[in-house]
Amino acid sequence: MSNPVVTRFAPSPTGFLHIGGARTALFNWLYAKANGGRMLLRIEDTDRARSTDAAIEAILDGLRWLELDWDGDPVFQHAQGDRHREIVDHLLASGHAYRCYCSPEELDAMRERARAGGRAPKYDGTWRDRDSSEAPEGIKPVVRFRAPLEGKTEILDQVQGLVSTSNDQLDDLILLRSDGSPTYMLSVVVDDHDMEVSHVIRGDDHLTNAAKQTLIFQALGWPVPVFAHIPLIHGADGAKLSKRHGALGVEAYRSMGYLPQAVRNYLVRLGWSHGDDEIISMTQMIEWFSLANVGKGAARFDFAKLEHLNGHYIRTMDSDALTDTLVATLPELDCDFDTSPYQTAEASDRLREAVPAVRERAKVLSDLLRGTAFLFASRPIEIEPKLQKALDSGGREVLGQLVEHLVDLEDWSVGSLEAMVHRFVEDRGLKLGMVAQPLRAALAGTAVSPGIFDVLSLLGKEETLARLGDQTGASG
Repeated sequence: MSNPVVTRFAPSPTGFLHIGGARTALFNWLYAKANGGRMLLRIEDTDRARSTDAAIEAILDGLRWLELDWDGDPVFQHAQGDRHREIVDHLLASGHAYRCYCSPEELDAMRERARAGGRAPKYDGTWRDRDSSEAPEGIKPVVRFRAPLEGKTEILDQVQGLVSTSNDQLDDLILLRSDGSPTYMLSVVVDDHDMEVSHVIRGDDHLTNAAKQTLIFQALGWPVPVFAHIPLIHGADGAKLSKRHGALGVEAYRSMGYLPQAVRNYLVRLGWSHGDDEIISMTQMIEWFSLANVGKGAARFDFAKLEHLNGHYIRTMDSDALTDTLVATLPELDCDFDTSPYQTAEASDRLREAVPAVRERAKVLSDLLRGTAFLFASRPIEIEPKLQKALDSGGREVLGQLVEHLVDLEDWSVGSLEAMVHRFVEDRGLKLGMVAQPLRAALAGTAVSPGIFDVLSLLGKEETLARLGDQTGASG
């Protein structure tokens, strides 16, 4: 019987959950779910100077927003320090580690000699075979791993294939600093073993660490987890991902009006594929996901594709659920206009009624607000210059005649309004646009609004007649 699948997502809490980290979390989550396993969460906070509670909360909040739940409680790496030091004692006792008493000045000189000789600036093994009795006074030692000097270390990576490293290229890396604090390289190995991690799925910027960590696993007689190093994300121009490309925190995407299901769908397609499928549900992701379909090349982040996906989910999401999401996101939504008029119970009810009429052209949540802005405009409403022309070139006169018919209309539904306006147009030998354009100008003041009959219906009879009266002088 094969061992159960256990993956882990292990972010460092020195900042937000960036989009690359979110994809790593997603791939770990999907692999665990696809194989009936568990995904654990480890906060790698051994850098106490840079780790913050705010960053930890941002990471947890980002995972919750993406609906990537983890199994059990988060493990905090710094809290395992005593266990890490215990393992160093085992390595010292077995001869797989040793104390090094080199001073900072000696290490600097060592690196300079290596560079001068055209070699990589690495530790030269000065204390590999010396006894601690020879130690100089006043130097607190570090503990180094005794790496093999010959042969090679091979890793059968599930994405990169066979990766072979000549052992003479590896350093005697530090396991324990002179102040007694464990290093990242040691802590990761011990934690992965203690958490029974079967698969380490992470960015390929960690590929060079895999050989070093494999040697520590082997020295301790522990099973080596399966490695899968996924390519990093680049910008659309092929350059390393930066803030201008979209290397932002997950919370920034929420503020920009993206839906979590759209972000998940987009991230899973960054470096992984299932034929030509573009729209992939969470159920399908779990059913289809495998490391075999992760590509070796860097994926390219493209905001246009993300917007396209987001628009799809806005159009197809349950209308009430979409409105609930919009209302919940309102306080943090990044808009270039005042959203306070939308943040009342009455406004929520109006949005719920209006969202189905404006969702078709929306790409992000803020587009839903722009499309419904006319509902919350104060009279007399401001009219865009290009729409003002529709009123000034005979439109007011046409609207003045139309008001008489609107006043008498009892059924204020979209269908009834549309039928009445079409009769009005036909009776006067007009084109629909000669009525619809001035109507849109007088009622919405902007072209960013739903179809004109939806505008009439959503405004209601009283407000419609009042706005028309502002332009025509006619009274309802």
